[in-house]
Amino acid sequence: MRTPSSTARFLKIYALSSNDIKVGTNLEVDGAPWRVLEFLHVKPGKGAAFVRTKLKNYITGNTVEKTFRAGSSIDQADVVKETKQFTYKDGSQFVFMDLNTYEESRLGESEIGDRTKWLKEGMDCNLLLWNGKVIDVDLPITVKLTVTDVDPGLKGDTAQGGSKPATLDTGAVVNVPLFVNIGDEILVDTRTGQYMSRA
Repeated sequence: MRTPSSTARFLKIYALSSNDIKVGTNLEVDGAPWRVLEFLHVKPGKGAAFVRTKLKNYITGNTVEKTFRAGSSIDQADVVKETKQFTYKDGSQFVFMDLNTYEESRLGESEIGDRTKWLKEGMDCNLLLWNGKVIDVDLPITVKLTVTDVDPGLKGDTAQGGSKPATLDTGAVVNVPLFVNIGDEILVDTRTGQYMSRA
């Protein structure tokens, strides 16, 4: 027979010192998960030292500046990163599958945002989970996409290094060099949306 204490679940709470803050650290402030974008340890000539940070809320996307006293205790957000494959789009939902358990996760367009234009079936993505809920999707930095529509480049224009808009198989529009044609596979940076090279 099991005792009640053996079945009780304990929440993992990690405590950090404000001196341990680094760029990319996940913090839990006011009951929400935040990511450290910038930090600066300040030691004034008079008074106590402090840490000035710039934080981004995973859920709302808001960015705020917050100051912590040096040596104060801060809760670390238990953000888990899971690699899942984008399998297909079902109406307005995007379906991601864990390749080990074959368990599906469904996300709406609002949860993925403007990154939907880089999603291609079969692509591995990192889903960030906090308290069992998906809070963010990390796409690969570079994606290989096929050009489906582009104006043909005029002969002799390639020496000037100009560019033209091209529509890709995901529906995204990217400026590409004049020598790129329909059917070419190109590499695109998902952070900036810029053409990198031919694949």
